[in-house]
Order: sequence, then structure tokens, then C-alpha cells
Amino acid sequence: MHIAHLILVFIFGACVGSFLNVCIYRIPLKKSIVHPPSACPACEKPIRFYDNIPLVSYFVLRGKCRDCGARISVRYFIVELITAVVFMLIYRRWGLSYEFFIQIFFTAILIVISFIDYDFQIIPDILSIGGMIAGLIISFVRPGFRVMDAVYGILSGAGVLFVIAYGYQLITKREGMGGGDIKLLAMIGSFSGFKGVIFSLVGGAVAGTLVGIPLMLIKGRGEGTRYAIPFGPFLSLCAILYLFLGPGVVHTFSEIFLHP
Repeated sequence: MHIAHLILVFIFGACVGSFLNVCIYRIPLKKSIVHPPSACPACEKPIRFYDNIPLVSYFVLRGKCRDCGARISVRYFIVELITAVVFMLIYRRWGLSYEFFIQIFFTAILIVISFIDYDFQIIPDILSIGGMIAGLIISFVRPGFRVMDAVYGILSGAGVLFVIAYGYQLITKREGMGGGDIKLLAMIGSFSGFKGVIFSLVGGAVAGTLVGIPLMLIKGRGEGTRYAIPFGPFLSLCAILYLFLGPGVVHTFSEIFLHP
């Protein structure tokens, strides 16, 4: 694979990441993602085009607004970098194909959901339900992925997590998982099918536990204290990992435990 192609995809991913930053900031505030142009959150002055170059501008400006000197969150740089790297990996996996565009669309939604859920502990329906509907529609024309794969993924994603959430609430008398996570897993199922749902759910639970337990130990756990750790980022992370590792892991698991 030509290195120049990877560089171009990396640059394209960074540019998309810049737009995703706009979505992450504006969607929870119910603002338009296309108008007005990007501006500094502190002084509200429009950002010049040469100060809005993905990845590069953050270093040129030393992480500060050119006009008011307010600190620019490193989050903007991180989102652009993550998007660029993920797009490049998807290109290495599928090349410039129909599946490439499907997967970059899918992962872009997951990146936006992850950071919104981390900040606000919400997953907007326009992303989860909208993404789920998009995944179902795409399955009608998606090579190697049947419509019923998407349907089974949606039903299993919503159904399994609903049962877990309802059971937890029934036992503990308190909500432990929001409806946004249920709709997110259904959306993941529309793109990844039943196996992607299981991989994302199990992997997300393991990753969430590995992160959550140390946080509780560090902060301490007083009587009656609860720590809300958003589950969306862990589900999204494992949904992306499934694209590259999932099929092999699922096959190995089935060979060991289902076909001894």
C-alpha cells in the first residue's frame, strides 16, 4: 500500500476530526453544526482559516486563542488525531472501497458519541437512533452484510442491554444504565451485527470495570457515594476494536468453547 495514500487518508481524517469537534461542542447545546463558522468559546471571535488547520494550528498557536489568549482544550487536538489514525487504519484494512466509507461514517458517529457522553452523560438520539436507521438502510446495499444481520444486531443490542438495565434496576432499586446506552448498542448492531454487539458489550464491560475500580479506589468510596462512569465511550471503543480484532477473537472463542 502506497505511503502517499495513507498520508492523504490521515490528512482527510484530521479534517473530518476538526468537523467532529464542532459536532461534539454544538450538538449537546442544540446548535447548528454548519452555521455560524467556528469561533473562540471565550471571546467568540471567528477563527481565521489559517488558524483552523487540523493538528497543525494547535501547535502554531501553542494551544491558545490568537485574539484573547484563552486556553484551547487539548481535546480538539486529540479528537483530530484519533479520527486521522482510525481512518488510516480503516483504509489499510479495506482500501478505497465501499466498506471504507461505511466504516469511517460509523466510527465518526462513535467518536462524537464518546466525547459527548464523557462530558454530559448523554447520548443524543440524533446520533444513536439516526445512526441506527442509517445502518439499517445501508445494509440493503452493503456487500457481504445482509439486512437481517443489521436487524438481528439492532434487536440483540437493544434487547440484551435492556434486560441487563431492567434487572439491575429491579435488584438495586436505582438506575444503573441509561436508555442512551441501549440505543447506542442497537446502533452498533445495525453496523456490526450480533457478533459485534456481543464483542462490544463484553469488551465494554471489561474495560469499564478495569477503569472504574481504580477510580473508586483512588477517590475513596464513602457511604452512599456513587460514581457515574459513562458506558458509551467503552462501548464505542470496543465497537471500533471489533472492526480490526473482533472477527478473529470471535472465531477463536467459538473454536475453543463451542467446537472443542
